[in-house]
Amino acid sequence: MASTDRRTAPTMNRRLPKGMVLAAAGAVVAAAVAKELRQPPQERTWTGRVVGLPYDFRRPTLHKIVREFWDPDSDAFFTPHAFGIGYGVNLARVARELHRSP
Repeated sequence: MASTDRRTAPTMNRRLPKGMVLAAAGAVVAAAVAKELRQPPQERTWTGRVVGLPYDFRRPTLHKIVREFWDPDSDAFFTPHAFGIGYGVNLARVARELHRSP
């Protein structure tokens, strides 16, 4: 009977190396900045989407930061970050769902 070497056995629980994750995040940021810099200065909005992710490099306001994490008017679980790339969790929606649970 053959034994399985844990070091070579395939597994679904492998983590990505931290450096790989940071490199991917840096590449997405670089792509968003490059997208903006390719436009004439008067057409740059510093907000949009790149590789399917929303980005917003405008100065965040307190209102935008609060809305990222608490937007009771939205049914979305995930809301675009107030600054940067990606999504935050709409805790107002999470609270509604937890309140509905028996």
